[in-house]
Amino acid sequence: MAPVPDVPRDERHFVLTLSCPDTTGIVARIAGFLADAGGWIVEAGYHSDPATGWFFTRQVVRAESLPFAVDELRERFGQVAAGFGAETQWQVTDTGERKGVVLLVTAEGHCLHDLLGRVATGELPVRLDAVVGNQDGLGDIVRAHGVPFHHVPFPPPGNGRRHGARTAAFADLRELVDAHDPEAVVLARFMQILPPELCRAWAGRAINIHHSFLPSFVGARPYHQAHARGVKLIGATCHYVTADLDAGPIIEQDVIRVDHGDTVADMVRRGRDIERLVLARGLRWHLEDRVLVHGNKTVVFR
Repeated sequence: MAPVPDVPRDERHFVLTLSCPDTTGIVARIAGFLADAGGWIVEAGYHSDPATGWFFTRQVVRAESLPFAVDELRERFGQVAAGFGAETQWQVTDTGERKGVVLLVTAEGHCLHDLLGRVATGELPVRLDAVVGNQDGLGDIVRAHGVPFHHVPFPPPGNGRRHGARTAAFADLRELVDAHDPEAVVLARFMQILPPELCRAWAGRAINIHHSFLPSFVGARPYHQAHARGVKLIGATCHYVTADLDAGPIIEQDVIRVDHGDTVADMVRRGRDIERLVLARGLRWHLEDRVLVHGNKTVVFR
């Protein structure tokens, strides 16, 4: 991660997230640890899930209130987290470090245009390292924003020869993405199914926007499926990518009303508006460490 330019220390924050088996005293131990260090908590979220017996928290501390930097905070907080059991998951991040993102695209550019605009105006403060497309039609707009664009063609699924070419294409894709070690790999209508090995390598970082309100209408052409079914609501789902198609942990969803007079084209047009918003919100929450994953569910501290 690179430092965010011109961010005064008094505007920086350290974000602590933790999930662990639930028990008494977790909040007191974390609050006591931060208080003893002089930490000024400006935001705190808690969730206890009785169904799974797990506890989740997100704490935001003013960086200037602590007498040490983020690396030492990680070391000290790690000792506290270790006391909650071997299954505990935690992290500490610094809002003064800009997180990296790589976008994967195909031909439809509405999500790409939206994210490029949010980055350009500073609304989404990330380091957009690269855009990779399996078609090259969006390359000019990406380069116009000063972002590197890489074209990795993917042959359609087919016989053994095509399978070998697709395997090679995914290998090239992985090399390009991993070179940046991004905090998020965003499938902004990439329209390719990631192989299981990539799903594992990018677990918790690969984010997809699906043009349907999952779990309804999984797979291709969901608007056509919705139109055929005569639905009255269509939506979009931002979720983490897993080897199970369109079944990963859900980050954000939204819907819009349609009626019997809407054509498939109308649904597609309206759906694109929802896709833009849902993906932008989901990506922001992921980058702000607001999303904690447990199994196939998420806790989102909004």
